[in-house]
Amino acid sequence: MNSNTPSANNDTYSHRLADIVGTAIGLLTLTLPLFVIAHYSSSRVQNDQYPLTYNLHTHEEYTNKGGVVSEN
Repeated sequence: MNSNTPSANNDTYSHRLADIVGTAIGLLTLTLPLFVIAHYSSSRVQNDQYPLTYNLHTHEEYTNKGGVVSEN
């Protein structure tokens, strides 16, 4: 088949267009979620920073409050 025929040129154009569209979809699929996550997480991190504190009790404080501790 001669590559200068209209059907061969049309197939090459369709294949090239499909490659470009597929690449664009692939890039959007990989990059768009990253941008969305970065956008929403950066705004939430600044607003939701609360200090985390834990009250740790010693063994004596726990038993003095009526807690049951098994002595093994």
